[in-house]
Amino acid sequence: MELRHLRYFVTTAELGSISRAAIKLFIAQPPLSAQIRQLEEEVGTALLVRLPRGVRLTPAGQSFLQDARAILARAEQAKVRARELRDGQRATVRVGLVPTVTQSLLPGLIQLFQDAGLATRVEGQELVPSSRQLQAIRNAELDIGFIRPGSTSHRDEQVCAIDDPYCVAFPRGHGLARSSGALRVGALEKEVFVAFSRYTESDYFDQTAAVCEASGFKADVRHTATQFMSVLAMVAHGLGVAIVPASCALMIGEGVVLRRLKSVERKSELVLVAGTDFRSDLWGERVTKLAGQALMDFGARLKQLNVWR
Repeated sequence: MELRHLRYFVTTAELGSISRAAIKLFIAQPPLSAQIRQLEEEVGTALLVRLPRGVRLTPAGQSFLQDARAILARAEQAKVRARELRDGQRATVRVGLVPTVTQSLLPGLIQLFQDAGLATRVEGQELVPSSRQLQAIRNAELDIGFIRPGSTSHRDEQVCAIDDPYCVAFPRGHGLARSSGALRVGALEKEVFVAFSRYTESDYFDQTAAVCEASGFKADVRHTATQFMSVLAMVAHGLGVAIVPASCALMIGEGVVLRRLKSVERKSELVLVAGTDFRSDLWGERVTKLAGQALMDFGARLKQLNVWR
């Protein structure tokens, strides 16, 4: 098995067509089909189902696709690191991000790298839902990442975590916005909600929906957005209220007021994850420690916000 076999398979699987893959790979279709069949023979099972138009993955093919992507990513990273050492360039850290982190935590992380004299180039990628970011970590497509955990287990990759508790964003002038202190979720039962799109960030959508359901009602979601800034803008214009993490307090404008929610059983966290192989060398370990410090510093900032009182 050679890397080219994996590239052929991954390209075909992603495009869902041998003919389209052949065009992208600049090879003829019959040789490509033959190479994939050789790969299946070596693996010992069918990876693709040939359809009248296109192909689809078998269960074995779906598993093999994840491993193939990881192997190709590691091979590419090995070349990049070798060239960086040859040319005396800075090493690259591939960082996974979720909304709010890009604007609030990332600047502090970059500053810590600079203050520590760490010669590195940061490549940031905002990737949601968090389950996709975890898979990218496991496939060695990312080195470290900041996630809001959903149902996917992240125990092996977790480095550290901070509380980023659920709050509710109200348009300024809303009756509940004028109250002081934390609110019970049940107080929102009659409200219209603005939510983070389930199709973009399914983990967070499902978590906040569960928070409402645990209080005995289903959120009346009538508006959705793909970015927290857009969610907050809709709230500011009076379209509804939104359940958001406390870190949104660093992003709100004059038209939005945050109140912390109390008696919420579900924990809202921001978690640093890192690849186990990445942490195994001294440089990766140092990067991970600095990223953990950046997360802890960010957590200290959050604790100073009014919504925590």
